[in-house]
Amino acid sequence: MAKIKLNGHRTWVSIGKRPKKRKKRPTVVLLHGGMSSSASLLRSIGPRLEKYYRIAAFDRRGHGRTADTDEPFHYNAMANETIAFLEYLGKPAHLIGYSDGGIVALLVAMRRPDLVKRVVVVGANYHYSGLVSTPPIDFAGKEFAKWAKKFGKRSPDGRRHAREVVEKTLEMFASEPILRTSNLANIHVPVLVMAGDDEVIALSHTCSMYEALPESQLAIVPGTSHAVLKERTKESVRIIRHFLDSRLPPVTLYPVRRASAKPEG
Repeated sequence: MAKIKLNGHRTWVSIGKRPKKRKKRPTVVLLHGGMSSSASLLRSIGPRLEKYYRIAAFDRRGHGRTADTDEPFHYNAMANETIAFLEYLGKPAHLIGYSDGGIVALLVAMRRPDLVKRVVVVGANYHYSGLVSTPPIDFAGKEFAKWAKKFGKRSPDGRRHAREVVEKTLEMFASEPILRTSNLANIHVPVLVMAGDDEVIALSHTCSMYEALPESQLAIVPGTSHAVLKERTKESVRIIRHFLDSRLPPVTLYPVRRASAKPEG
């Protein structure tokens, strides 16, 4: 764990070692959700994945252990950070993006497919209209106070900056992302679209993402929510590993959507 400069901004990063018995396995970059940090993914799916891959992660500006600036949050800026991190790593990697991290992963795959092997998108939307209405945040309530305290323990900006981060995030949620299915159709990187069956993203929106992506697979994990990676960690990792390691496209007994596809190799 260290801090490096990404696009001129001092950024917290974590770059693990390759598993001893699997030296040729590619790097997997974990992209955390909004108002969160890499710690969430490193503690949930990270320990199981690091047995098979080199795990890398970084905290985006204003998240976790990376300080904020006065600039608003925008997904394109987050994608720029991610591209800079992938260039720092020096080789193409798999991306596992959770929530906001999934949106970022799609943007990176669209703009720099040369840096991406495969993408796993978990609980993400491609247009802000795909979000399901949720109760407003009570800044005077106990839940926010608890979250702000946790935020302050990691952030160089301290606890007092917590509300500004939330407000900047909510402002972004109200108008971004603004991708269309026609944009997704231009992503020619294999993508696994994954979600719980009780998500903050409309299921129809998740399915439209899967249908629009040319090289995609879909996994809806039953009995889970937006916290699917924590609720069913073992099963989630099994699904993710199968996607990352299997030959593509899948060969099935009754192909319809992939009828014209031919397996790689």
